[in-house]
Amino acid sequence: MTAGLASDTPRRMGRKQINDPDEAMTARFAAGTLARIKAVLMPKEPLAAFLRSAVERELKRRERIKPKPD
Repeated sequence: MTAGLASDTPRRMGRKQINDPDEAMTARFAAGTLARIKAVLMPKEPLAAFLRSAVERELKRRERIKPKPD
């Protein structure tokens, strides 16, 4: 009989959560937009990485041009 079987691994396995669940979202694009994006992706570049990069660039651009409050 085997007594006291226990695992050294944590109960939750798999990929570590990197984002706040409140920041997850689904986005819909105009017809043809995803095909255009996929046509310009670099080989093996994930779609999600492209979208994150594009959003970050746009946020920085808008933050630069946003008028400062007085």
